[in-house]
Amino acid sequence: MNTMFSAMKVTVATQMAPRLFDLDLQLFADAVLMIIAVVVLFLVMSYFLFNPARAFLEKRQEKIRAELEDAKSNQEAAKALKAEYDEKLKNIEKEAESILSDARKRALANENRILAQAKEEAAEIIARAREEVKLEKQKMADEVKKEIISVAALMAGKVVASSMDVTIQNDLVDETLKEIGDSTWLS
Repeated sequence: MNTMFSAMKVTVATQMAPRLFDLDLQLFADAVLMIIAVVVLFLVMSYFLFNPARAFLEKRQEKIRAELEDAKSNQEAAKALKAEYDEKLKNIEKEAESILSDARKRALANENRILAQAKEEAAEIIARAREEVKLEKQKMADEVKKEIISVAALMAGKVVASSMDVTIQNDLVDETLKEIGDSTWLS
């Protein structure tokens, strides 16, 4: 029977000889070493390559997250600023109206002040003109009196020169008075 096993073994071995994949201890040892080498290589690469890449990616993620948060806060600030400007635009007509109202009030006050000054100046001018008219009347009255005096002196000279009688003198005085006019004596 031994021979039979051996014969079978030989026939099985000859039939199995052309096999490509032969499970033996050497193959198993090589597979284990290869797995250990791959794990060690993975750990080394993880330490030197993957960890820096992960750190880089984490920094990048943090940067992007910070930029997104900044963008969000900027967007909220922009919305708030837009709302504030919209509110100011709504109130700008009211402000413009109040500014125009104030300007109108100031212009009216200036107008009233200028009118009051003009009235005062006009009153002063009228008062000065009346005073000048009084002075001119006085001057004219003085001139008329001087004229009367000179006429009276001429008349006196004529009366003395001609030695007239009283009736002629009275006629001459009446005639002179008519020439001068009655209104001269009234002022």
